[in-house]
Amino acid sequence: MYNKLIKREAKLAVIGLGYVGLPIALEFAKKISVIGFDIKEERVEMMRNKIDPSRELSSEDFDGCDIQFTSNIEDLREASFYIVAVPTPIDDHNQPDLLPVLKASETVGKVMNEGDYVVYESTVYPGATEEDCVPVLEKESGLKYIEQFKVGFSPERINPGDKVNTLTSIVKVSSGCDEESAENIAKVYELVIKAGVHRASSIKVAEASKIIENTQRDINIAFMNELSIIFNRMDINTFEVLEAAGTKWNFLKFFPGLVGGHCIGVDPYYLTHKAKQLGYHAQMINSGRFINDSMGGYVAKQIVKKLVAAGKYIQNSKVLIMGITFKEDVSDIRNSKVVDVYRELLSYGVKVDVVDPYADKEEVKEEYQFVMANETACDYDVVIAAVSHDKYLGLNEDYFKSITTEKALFVDIKGSYRNKIKELNYWSL
Repeated sequence: MYNKLIKREAKLAVIGLGYVGLPIALEFAKKISVIGFDIKEERVEMMRNKIDPSRELSSEDFDGCDIQFTSNIEDLREASFYIVAVPTPIDDHNQPDLLPVLKASETVGKVMNEGDYVVYESTVYPGATEEDCVPVLEKESGLKYIEQFKVGFSPERINPGDKVNTLTSIVKVSSGCDEESAENIAKVYELVIKAGVHRASSIKVAEASKIIENTQRDINIAFMNELSIIFNRMDINTFEVLEAAGTKWNFLKFFPGLVGGHCIGVDPYYLTHKAKQLGYHAQMINSGRFINDSMGGYVAKQIVKKLVAAGKYIQNSKVLIMGITFKEDVSDIRNSKVVDVYRELLSYGVKVDVVDPYADKEEVKEEYQFVMANETACDYDVVIAAVSHDKYLGLNEDYFKSITTEKALFVDIKGSYRNKIKELNYWSL
C-alpha cells in the first residue's frame, strides 16, 4: 500500500475536512494524490477556492497540492487508503455520539475494495474502532476484516490556533490491526510527519493514549479551578499562588479557566462511558468534569455578588463579555463555556452584550440563539475578559474605563490583565 501511494498508483482519501481533516489532507497532497471528501458541498466549494472554512489555514497552504475536493461519494471509489477525521461529540446527556463516525464508516464501506486501508483519527473510547466501526465497514463492503481489508487508528493531535506546535512537528501515534498494516500505516504518516511516528502495539492502545491526553488536562485544570474557589474565599489571587509555586522545577503549570471546546470538555465522557460499561465508576474523572462544567455558573454568581456589594441594582446592570470562542485566537465557538456565564447572568436579569473579533455572528446565532453586539457601548457595570485574544491583550485600563460606569468591575478569567488593572475593581479566578 505504501509503495502504491508514493508511486501514485493509489490515492488517499480524507473523510471530513474540518480543523483536523483539511490540514492532514493538504500535507499528504504535497506528496501523493489525495481526495478530500466532506458532506457539505458549500464547504467543499470554499476549499476548491482555497478558503479554509475553519479559518485556520491561508490560501497559500493549498498551493502545490495534488488534491480533489468533493462531496460526491462516487469519487471516493478511486481511493485505496481512507482516513476518517470526523467529529465525535457528546449528546445533551454527556453520552458519546458516534453517529458521525458510524456514518463515515458507512460511506467508506460502500466504496472500498479488497486490500484497502481505513485509518480513524476521530477520538473514541478504547475498543470503538474495532467494536463499533469495523462491523459497519464489513456490512457495507461485504469484505472480511483483516483478511480482505486493513484498519488502523492514529489519533489527531492538532491544536487549533497554535502556529508553533503544528501538524508536522507533533509526534504522531499510529497503529494497525496486524503487523503488516501497522508498518504500512506508520510509513504513510512518516511521509508528512517530520517529528516522527510512534508505533503503538495495538489499536486499543492508540485509542486509549489519545483519550487520556485530554482527560489528564481536564483533571489538572479541575484541580486549579477548585483551588481558585478555595483561594477566592481566602481573598488571595490564584495566579499569584501558582506563580510562586511554579518556581519549583517539578511543579505542573496548569491554570484555572473555562474548559470548553470539542476535546478537553468532551473526551473524558467517552472514557467514563466505557468505564461504566465495564462496571467501574470513574470517580476522579467525573469529579473533574463536574467542577469544570460548573465554572461558568460559578463565575456569573461571583459577578452578581460583587454587583450587589457595590450597590448596583442587578436588573439595571449591564455587562460586556469579550470573547465567545472556546479558546484564544480561533473562530471555533463549539461547546464554548463562555455561554454558560452569559446564560447564568441573563437568569438574574442582567443585560449582557457579547463581542468577539473571531466569532461569526450567524454561527453564534444558530448555535446559541442570541445575537452578538455590533459594537461596544460606554456604560458597562462589568467587563469580562473571557477569552485572551491577541487583539484584546493590547487594550489598556484607560480603554476599559472609557466604556464602564463608576465602581465598575473588571473580571479577568485567564488572569491576562493581572497587575495591569489598578483603578477598576479587579477579580479573576
